[in-house]
Amino acid sequence: MKTAVIGGGWAGLAAAVELTAAGHQTTLFEAGRVAGGRARSVDIDGRRLDNGQHILLGAYRETLGLMRRVGADPDRLFDRRPLQIIDRNGFHLALPRLPAPFHVAWGLFAARGITLAEKLRTAWWMEGIKARRFQLDADVTVSQWLDAAGQTGRLRRHLWEPLCLAALNTPAHLASAQHFANVLRDSLGSPRRADTDLLIPKVNFGQLLPEPALVWLSAHGAEIRLGRRVEKLRPTPSGVDIDGQPFDAAVIATAPQHATRLWPDMSASYDFEPIATVYLQFDRHTRLDFPLLNLDSRIGQWVVDRGNGLLACVLSGHGEWEALDDTGLADILQKDLGLSGQANWHKVIREKRATFSCRPGIARPGETTTHPRIRLAGDYTFAEYPATLEGAVRSGLRAARSLGTAAPTW
Repeated sequence: MKTAVIGGGWAGLAAAVELTAAGHQTTLFEAGRVAGGRARSVDIDGRRLDNGQHILLGAYRETLGLMRRVGADPDRLFDRRPLQIIDRNGFHLALPRLPAPFHVAWGLFAARGITLAEKLRTAWWMEGIKARRFQLDADVTVSQWLDAAGQTGRLRRHLWEPLCLAALNTPAHLASAQHFANVLRDSLGSPRRADTDLLIPKVNFGQLLPEPALVWLSAHGAEIRLGRRVEKLRPTPSGVDIDGQPFDAAVIATAPQHATRLWPDMSASYDFEPIATVYLQFDRHTRLDFPLLNLDSRIGQWVVDRGNGLLACVLSGHGEWEALDDTGLADILQKDLGLSGQANWHKVIREKRATFSCRPGIARPGETTTHPRIRLAGDYTFAEYPATLEGAVRSGLRAARSLGTAAPTW
């Protein structure tokens, strides 16, 4: 079957690989000159950087499986470490290499910066969440959920709220508690200890999946069309017409605002959250004690140590940081880090519509459409998760498998 995949982000790449492996004659359309979507490599000031810093966990099973499938070995490309949450204000939670769930229990009770009473109250709350299989009676905001659970102490500020912002790219007072519970279910609440591991890339994001996937697709007969924006998609009696070229089926794997242009029947409307990544280059010997730091400052949120003195500071969701120019933002973050020495280079990459705002009760489409030969893919279609790379990959695999197993009614 001749199938088009429109969009070369992680969802589109997952769909294209799955379709090609299933024997489809696949054509991948990508408007940009580089595949990868919001997790791709870009050339800036003579450097090869990522267009945004992402935090990955061992729970990204389908992503890791797809990497292996296209020849990108996660064991070689990631620095895998047991998760630690550390901030500049004395909070430190470290998960030991113990079987689940004992690693989380030990990490909680050994955590520094919180009282024993709060630890016990939190452990009891988490056990209750597990007993309910992480299903809430009603979706509310994360702040409302934490309030109702009595989670109002230091753990809220130093653990739950930062994790919510990192996972959902939406602040706790707006974010969906059910989606946050789903994230906790598959990470801290998972029966697999490895799911909580932190995965720090040793290479840029292009080398993790987009570049190996393109090589794999080309080697297996798929056609790659980079720098090719699809202008019009039209159903036909025999399949789908894409800019005048006939196909038997198509997967639309673009961002929602672009998908509605191609397929107006998908009347999805979302609020969006911005993300900025601020790269600070220090002396190559500069490093964090652990490669992930919760900066816990007025402006900064998470800092990832990318090695050789390069730190990536991540700012998610609307905030006062948006009003600062690049130099002012870099200066404040450098002061908040409090490292010896000065950064000798900085670069700020901003995305105003980086992800959809993961709020309670938002309507999200699935993979199917009103047309039997057109599917949707993208993190916004994978309703179980917020806007994550894992959700994107799962959505692409699901869309492809749905087409691959559909009865040939044409």
